[in-house]
Amino acid sequence: MNIWNIAVKEIKSSLREKRTFMFMLALPIIMMLILGSALSNAFDDTRTVGDMRLLYKSNEMNAQLSTAWNSFIKALGDKGVEVDQAGLGMDGQEEVRSDRYTGYAVVSDAGIEFYGSSKNTIGSNILGGMLTVFADRYSLASAAYQVDPESASAIVKGIGQREDFIHETTLNPNKKPGAIDYYAIAMTTMIALYSMFSASYLFTGERTNKTSTRLMAAPVSKGVIFTGKIIGSTFVNLFFVLVVFVVSKFVFQADWGNHYGMVILVLLTEVLLAVSLGLGISFLFKGEGVRSINNIFTQVASFVGGAYFPVDQSTGFFGLLSKFSPLHWANTGLMEIIYTDNSRGAWFAIAMNVSIATAFIIISVITMRRREGAIV
Repeated sequence: MNIWNIAVKEIKSSLREKRTFMFMLALPIIMMLILGSALSNAFDDTRTVGDMRLLYKSNEMNAQLSTAWNSFIKALGDKGVEVDQAGLGMDGQEEVRSDRYTGYAVVSDAGIEFYGSSKNTIGSNILGGMLTVFADRYSLASAAYQVDPESASAIVKGIGQREDFIHETTLNPNKKPGAIDYYAIAMTTMIALYSMFSASYLFTGERTNKTSTRLMAAPVSKGVIFTGKIIGSTFVNLFFVLVVFVVSKFVFQADWGNHYGMVILVLLTEVLLAVSLGLGISFLFKGEGVRSINNIFTQVASFVGGAYFPVDQSTGFFGLLSKFSPLHWANTGLMEIIYTDNSRGAWFAIAMNVSIATAFIIISVITMRRREGAIV
């Protein structure tokens, strides 16, 4: 009961701090909005092909090839590709070089010669792929003529008309984070790490507010006070994190996947890690040293951990340094569980958070017990 009373007291004290309240809520939401809007193009991997125009020249085509080619160019036209036949004296290669056409094809019984544009490589590759498919199917039809002319005729007539010839399937289609999705995760984990600031003043704040003597005079043990304060700080900081989570999901429509239990567990253990770190630092260092270490650690961990830009492809020293940031393994675990339904990264983040939190709690307990008659 005493633990619960101390935890409630800590929660009320934290919520009365309006500056802390506004900082923990406003900072991640504003940063999420600014970065998610400003860098939206950086996360958009779509490419606009634009209009595709094919110029062709036919040289001595037999009846079969002519029939197949006419069927093919008609199908291209139905798909939005502009197909023109080269006029007398027109230099097809120069037309492509001048960017008036995406590609130029010379069609004859000997095959197809294709000249693609270096200025529109995507469109050129698409047209080249279409012509390759046409050539392969015509070769099939030519071979079939020697065995079964009726089936060959059906193949020729069907060139360019089948839309279900190739079925394309992607793994996790459309499951990739946009700018808002990424920064919703990054800002939420970042503000969870910022729990260090309030946790580092759990006991030194009692001395600053001149309540440490009254706290020590209370008929409760150091262990009860210590446990109550950790529970209270963890609860109130988790509350801030969950508010940011809810705002990002329902206001900014960020994608948090379907595994909400695992997501919240990762965030909870990260808050516990941050509280333990802040508490341990407050016992190991004094005065302004605590504030300086908190500022340096949170900023460096946020920078190398991916709070401001993705770091998953970083290499060298920066890539190595990022792996030591709590934000890196938290963000990686959340990305994997949200976008690939793989919980391995999330469990790794949880294990790392709990392990480090336990180590710093033990350090804090040992340091506190060595102090005679005071806990601050």
